[in-house]
Amino acid sequence: MTLVLSDSEIARVLVITAHPDDVDFGAAGTIAQFTRAGIDVVYCICTDGQAGGFEDSVPRSEIGPIRRAEQRSAAARVGVHDVRFLGLVDGELEPDLVLVREITRVIREVRPDRLLTQSPERDWTFLARSHPDHLAAGEAVVRAVYPAARNPYAFPELADAGLKPWTVREVWLSGHPTTNHVVDITETFDQKMDALYAHESQHPAPGELEPRLREAFGRVATSAGLPPGHLAEGYFVVSTG
Repeated sequence: MTLVLSDSEIARVLVITAHPDDVDFGAAGTIAQFTRAGIDVVYCICTDGQAGGFEDSVPRSEIGPIRRAEQRSAAARVGVHDVRFLGLVDGELEPDLVLVREITRVIREVRPDRLLTQSPERDWTFLARSHPDHLAAGEAVVRAVYPAARNPYAFPELADAGLKPWTVREVWLSGHPTTNHVVDITETFDQKMDALYAHESQHPAPGELEPRLREAFGRVATSAGLPPGHLAEGYFVVSTG
């Protein structure tokens, strides 16, 4: 296991994901623990999830606003009240300079100690975890964390707008092929499920969701050596020092 900063050393966490609901599937139990500990958490969602959902009677033009509203509701259920959207298109995310600049801007605005995002490395054992948008978001975040956000000469227009360089102390990658840190979410799993249920447009069979996730996060806990019946979310944590 890697050396991870204590939550007592963390004042603010920034979470950046590709789609609405990504953070809730991957990390909402952990986020609930952060906010319970008094840590300020900010979400930044790259796309509006326009390609998601299952209800054909809802016009595609309405999906983006619906998913934004659902994400705000889900965030509030785990104690997060600052949710930002970049408004990009679901399925078209690329780790280009435009996205890296936007993420650099958000990092300099929020000034987080810890940043949680999706892995830029594909997990071949569970392909759905490695949606191309997830990989793109993760890659753009890593490029923004190092070196752009901390480099005073990167994207000078940001400095001209008063956004000073900022160094993120550590990055937590969700959905990475390997895990070097787990968070026991047994006590916050109900909050995680409550957040997921906020995404009503995405769950055609909501009754099937909890058993499936309880089994999946139970396996993470078992692999980490936690006691029977415990649940855990796993990460690959990277120090940026």
